[in-house]
Amino acid sequence: MRVLLVEDDHVLGEALRDHVAAAGHAVDWFKTVADSNAATQTVDYGLILLDLRLPDGEGLSILRGLRQRNDPTPVIILTAHDQVSDRIEGLNAGADDYLVKPFNLGELTARMLAVSRRYDGRSEPVVKLPGIEINQVARNIVVNGIALTLSAREWAVLEKLVERPGAVVSKAQLHETLYEFGAEIESNTVEVYVSRLRKKIGSDRVETVRGLGYTIR
Repeated sequence: MRVLLVEDDHVLGEALRDHVAAAGHAVDWFKTVADSNAATQTVDYGLILLDLRLPDGEGLSILRGLRQRNDPTPVIILTAHDQVSDRIEGLNAGADDYLVKPFNLGELTARMLAVSRRYDGRSEPVVKLPGIEINQVARNIVVNGIALTLSAREWAVLEKLVERPGAVVSKAQLHETLYEFGAEIESNTVEVYVSRLRKKIGSDRVETVRGLGYTIR
């Protein structure tokens, strides 16, 4: 999925960006309220990781702006402020979860997946389709009883398709899932990863809907 990281600390921001990107997500990293607000009005993010203390204002202003325009994008607050009152304020403003710095990167990954599942209306990390079982926490996929290995970007395409099985996902949506701002994108990138995914899980499972995009059976 496409993740917005809002963090002004360079060392921590770099570590978070690399960790989330290593899991196959496209990450846009901004350090100010102004740049982050502009990004949320341009890109349809799957998740936002939000610091509260930024050079040009409060991170909560970004969150409040999202909720005021009825944007349901999941938000996890990341902050060094561990006062109960801070947590209450963040959750009341519309945050989905809250992590106090310093935190374990593995815990962040687990919370990201948990929040995404709630957003998609699923209580379990396992997605089951005919002949396919996908464990998004363990990053395991079994097709017709055989365990397969997918690359990070193949995972990104698959996870986008199974958010709502049967729904059509456009090529533009897959581009946003795969690449952050400033990345060089080949014109046939989506087709390449869809083709690789088909070879692994079965060519008939990912259907091309002409002129619209792709859907998983």
